[in-house]
Amino acid sequence: MPDIILMSDPRISEIPVEDRAEPLADLRTVPGLRLDQRMADPGGAYAHVRRGHVERLLRAQNGLPDGLRLLIVEAYRPPALQERYFQRYASQLGADNPDWSPEHVYVQASRSLAPPHIGPHVCGAAVDLTLCTGDGTELDMGTEVNASPEESDDACYTAAPNISKHARINREILIGAMSAAGFVNYPTEWWHWSYGDRYWALTTSAPAALHSLIEWSPRT
Repeated sequence: MPDIILMSDPRISEIPVEDRAEPLADLRTVPGLRLDQRMADPGGAYAHVRRGHVERLLRAQNGLPDGLRLLIVEAYRPPALQERYFQRYASQLGADNPDWSPEHVYVQASRSLAPPHIGPHVCGAAVDLTLCTGDGTELDMGTEVNASPEESDDACYTAAPNISKHARINREILIGAMSAAGFVNYPTEWWHWSYGDRYWALTTSAPAALHSLIEWSPRT
């Protein structure tokens, strides 16, 4: 697999942010987009994303072959929740690998979860999604959404060689549609796509990110 810049790389946090103050939009109100409930929260945070992303998601879906649709699993993630997820995962990695330094644990944790201060989800800039048929049946993508590197033997990496030919074709379909709509992928997670965050800025050589961390309010 090609070299991957992880979210923990200092180059990510050094990227400036020129926030556009773009509000969050509720994807549950968008006809034609299908949302999954596995990451749903009582306040509906999971279903929100920066307003400009709605058009991009519809553009990506329109670029899919007939009979296929995007299945959105999670978009915005409140900062406190991102912090909890990251700390829990890092603690488990440290416990499983007592010879790792805290710095190495931090880097390894960033393969699966972004450090909270630069996470694309906490900016409302990222969506985790997969492909499904018209009736909601998920396609084989090689792993489940949110599979960790440890449990999937790194098959969660977008370019992982240890998946079936069929799953590879399905990933290529997703890559083509999302890339054409302007999103960038985090290469350790085939399901994670973002626009306007620091990782997007690094990947596209943009001078600054467009979205900063946003605190969640159901009224947002």
